[in-house]
Formats: sequence, C-alpha cells, structure tokens
Amino acid sequence: MTQNLTELAGRSCPIRYRYGAAKIANAPANNCDVLYVVGGLYGNAFALDAIEELASHEAGHVRICFNGDFNWFNKASEDFAHINQRVLKHDCVLGNVEAELGEPLDVADCGCAYPANVDQGVVDRSNFIHTELKRTAQQQPELLRDLLQKPFFARYSVGGLNVAVVHGDGDSLAGWRFDPAHLKQTDEAAWRAGLFEQAKVNVFASSHTCTAAFHHEPLPNGQMGLISNNGAAGMPSMSSTQSPSLDGLCTRIAIAPSMNPALVFQSTQLNGVWVEQVRVQFDQLAWQQHFLSQWPEGTAAHTSYFKRISQGI
Repeated sequence: MTQNLTELAGRSCPIRYRYGAAKIANAPANNCDVLYVVGGLYGNAFALDAIEELASHEAGHVRICFNGDFNWFNKASEDFAHINQRVLKHDCVLGNVEAELGEPLDVADCGCAYPANVDQGVVDRSNFIHTELKRTAQQQPELLRDLLQKPFFARYSVGGLNVAVVHGDGDSLAGWRFDPAHLKQTDEAAWRAGLFEQAKVNVFASSHTCTAAFHHEPLPNGQMGLISNNGAAGMPSMSSTQSPSLDGLCTRIAIAPSMNPALVFQSTQLNGVWVEQVRVQFDQLAWQQHFLSQWPEGTAAHTSYFKRISQGI
C-alpha cells in the first residue's frame, strides 16, 4: 500500500479539489474595469514587481487576482513571507501548491495531478520542491492560516463580461483539461461548452499547466467562450510554436485595450471587452541570480527548471 501511495504522489487529484463548474455560478461577482489574472508567479518577486507596476498605470477600478502557484521557488523564509504578504494584499485563489502547504511534512505530494506523459523524474522533483516549501510555510503558521482560507475559484464582472478565475480547469483545481493539448481535442468540446453554461461565464482564466493557451470555444447559444491559460507569469510562458522568450505572461481583461500594445502577446474582444495575454517583462539577471542562490546546480528545481528560466521554451 505504501508503494502505491508513493507512485500516486504528484499524479493523483484530491477529491477536495473537484468543485464542479456549477458552483462557480453561485460565487459573488467582483466588479472592476481592469482585471489582471496572474497564474504561476512561482515565487518570482521580480515578476511581481513588473505586474504591480503595469497595474499602477491603469485607469478606473483595477484588481489583480493571483490564481494559484504564486509560491514555488521561494523556499527561504524571508522569500516565502515576502511573496505571500504582497499577494494577500490583492485577490487570490489557491493553486495546488498552496492547497497542499498545510498537509503533513511526511506526505511528499505537490498535488499537481501530473498526467501520464510527464516523466516520473519531473514528478519526483516537484514533490521534493514542494516538501521544502511546505517546511518553510509551516514555520509561519499565521501566514499559512491566512493563505489556506482563500477559495479555489473566483468570479468577476468586467464591463459586459462574466469571468471565472480558476487554477486548473472548470471542474477541478488541479485539472489539466485547459492544457493546450486538451484544448485541441474535439471530443472534449461538448464538455468545455457545458462548463460555460454551468458556470454562467464568458471567460475562464486559468494557469496550472505551465503552458499558455488562448482558446475560443463555440457555444450552443451562438456565442463564443474564451479560455485564457496564461501558463506562467514568473517563468517563460510562450507557446512552443513561438520564438523562445524569457517573458512570463498574465491575462488582462479590461473595458479598454492595453496602453502598451508592444506587451500584448495575443488578444480578442468579447462583448466589447478586451481579453489579452500580456508579457511580463522583469529583471532577468537579478531573478536568475536569486534563483541560483536558492537552487544551485544539482538541486531538484535547477534540474527541472533552470534551462527554461535561462533559455526560454
């Protein structure tokens, strides 16, 4: 039995993660003129600086929602406190990284629910990284308590657009069906269309899978739904079909287009509202040096991520 549990660590999806899209419809809607959805910050304070700077130049009522996995590489006590104290000043929902921080230290499971095509070495290293982070989090119980009180999803109204902010997919916090590979599968189209009807939204903004997608979904009512998976704000996040880039991405939803069109990776309009994936450009040298100070060559995070961080996708 122990062996089976070990094999499932990092690949299984806890039952408590499965909320179902219909529950999103009952969540109170937060109104704003501009919404930044920031998934996968991964403990990168330099990316956080860049996002807050972008938002500071917006007009109207602006909100930033961190949709999970804002922690990851920030295992140092001061780094963990810094990231979470800043994030908690904004809106946030939990990712699997945060949702698992209160679990026992002897349970090494990142809650990622990795699919079968992900190499076991990646899974094992993620479980190790998470255990290191969890040890730090549990040494700051008041901050961890505040963090674990946050919800699994949020609902927004931006102009005439209803938006669901999730971490994984429309049904589960660690769901992978908003991954680009799944979004290409026509046999899942009916399921996706059903999510928009059940949640009563026009847009799902997600991350989790660490690869960006911007997917238009035709709906039975003749309208178009949109799934914006920003991949990661704190790591290179462009599609593998694009030229390598070290920028992260976040999702911007607003009643007016971005004031800096050079940062817009891709965009569309729905119901007169702009939905854009915006490049997160931060101090790459400072970030890489900080990462290496915590995760030098030979460590789990360096093996899994440094090539991506330093060279792009």
